[in-house]
Amino acid sequence: MGWDVSKPWYHGSPTKLTWLRIGSTITQDRDLARVFSHKPTLVYQDVDAAGQRILKHNGMQPGYLYRLITPLGAAEIEPHPTSTMEAGQEWLTQCELEVELVEPTLVDAAEVLSEAEVAALYRWAAEQRTT
Repeated sequence: MGWDVSKPWYHGSPTKLTWLRIGSTITQDRDLARVFSHKPTLVYQDVDAAGQRILKHNGMQPGYLYRLITPLGAAEIEPHPTSTMEAGQEWLTQCELEVELVEPTLVDAAEVLSEAEVAALYRWAAEQRTT
């Protein structure tokens, strides 16, 4: 199914929660969930020359990182059908799921995309649509 049953599931949100609604996005990638807690409209992933992952975004809100309490099986989630992330990084919930707060999150300025980076990403996306 594409997930590791030994790893926890996370959700990032700018809102205080105790339950996730049906159709919420979850991931086993803690950093990705943290980034989504800032409510970005654009998320960029890459790997630098040293092999370290680069994760940048344009979200500016403080938020919250949550861990799912409810155990998951195949009936409770499905791969996100329109995700722009790598395969298996984003999943949609098929039922309400209980969460617990891991920590509040603050925007890390080093992860925020500059205006020039945002413009370059939009140009790249437009070029991909025309090729």
